[in-house]
Amino acid sequence: MQHTLVVLVEDKPGVLNRVASLFRRRVFNIESLSVGHTAEPGISRMTIVIDSDQVHADRVIAYLYKLVNVLQVEDLGAVPAVTRDLALVKVAVAGHDRATLLRVVDETRAHIVDTGEQTMTLEITGEPPHVDAVIARLEPLGIIEMVRSGQVAMRRGDTALSAAG
Repeated sequence: MQHTLVVLVEDKPGVLNRVASLFRRRVFNIESLSVGHTAEPGISRMTIVIDSDQVHADRVIAYLYKLVNVLQVEDLGAVPAVTRDLALVKVAVAGHDRATLLRVVDETRAHIVDTGEQTMTLEITGEPPHVDAVIARLEPLGIIEMVRSGQVAMRRGDTALSAAG
């Protein structure tokens, strides 16, 4: 089962390394990792997706709280959450493939962000299964290059995670 952990940390050098080292030492595989600033100055937000049972996820949360720069941890696996992923995909386009590619773009809400003579770069955003499905439709056309941002997530509704606890 996948667990999406949201971790608020102090925005200081070495914090990401300490968090990643914790997962390495405990032999947990990170499926997705995204880090960015928050609305609070000096606080960064990590979204970490792990494939684990509940016991091991709870253990990871306990280990995270032992790290000095970790302020707050929440497992979004058991609560309604908004989850998004971003992929940039460069696809080969020969003459007849261009029409097929444009049909995929229209049907999947992808966005064309760059075009070349022989390639087209698409931006795909949405829930991870949606991004996976669009990529699967693009594979037969010839993916030249691809990058994914990693998942970002937050709890649905009025509740917000804050460093104050």
